[in-house]
Amino acid sequence: MDGSAAAPTDGPIDARRGCGDAAGRRTSPVAALRGVVRKLSRWIGIALLGVIALAVLVHAVIMAQLIWWSRFDPTRTSFMELRLEAMQAHDPDARLAHRWVPYERISDHLKRAVVAAEDDKFVDHEGFDWEGIQRAIERNQRHGRPAAGGSTISQQLAKNLFLWPGKSYLRKAEEALITLMIESLWSKRRILEVYLNVVEWGDGVFGAEAAARHYYRVPAADLGPAEAARLAVMLPNPRRYEREFGPRLAAHAERVRQRMHRSEIP
Repeated sequence: MDGSAAAPTDGPIDARRGCGDAAGRRTSPVAALRGVVRKLSRWIGIALLGVIALAVLVHAVIMAQLIWWSRFDPTRTSFMELRLEAMQAHDPDARLAHRWVPYERISDHLKRAVVAAEDDKFVDHEGFDWEGIQRAIERNQRHGRPAAGGSTISQQLAKNLFLWPGKSYLRKAEEALITLMIESLWSKRRILEVYLNVVEWGDGVFGAEAAARHYYRVPAADLGPAEAARLAVMLPNPRRYEREFGPRLAAHAERVRQRMHRSEIP
């Protein structure tokens, strides 16, 4: 047998076959884009889960704080801290005027005046005045931005305890959620007691006791109807009305004084 027939023969490499294999291994642009989208979706999902977990944790802390405050009195609120920080930016020695007093040591005249001026359905609703909210929505549609108004005492308390001033949909959503917590955990009496003790009544003046002593040199228990009505109408903008209590506001205070005896309080 001729051995040369079995010997391998050298010849040119099929270049076209090699190039075809390499091309088959290359990732198409569509597949590459699909991979990027998959990775991006995965990271977005992880980030979203992180945000949700953080939100749940924050609101769990808020609920725990509210449970604690159902029995123990708050010493500071978010609004107090923000105001003190602003005051100390101009005067490092600035201090807030604030003194807690129990519910029974606050004049019933002030309780009735505040309910009459701020939330006349306070004892009946579950945290929200839907008619007031509807009016605020209508104003919002006219002005093209979140409008003031429609906030109950419970909503104002939620804002004062945990949130910040200003108008935004995010803050209103947070306010609504915290309001639901407050209404589910506290009695109406406790809500009004805490509100009257922490709400701002002037530049660095917080709570009924500090306000009564600041404006009238009497304890909150001794406020009369006229004094209570004047304090109540200051609440929407206390720092401004501390400086500018004009005839229009005085007329509003008189209207509140005349109708506050009809206000129901807990």
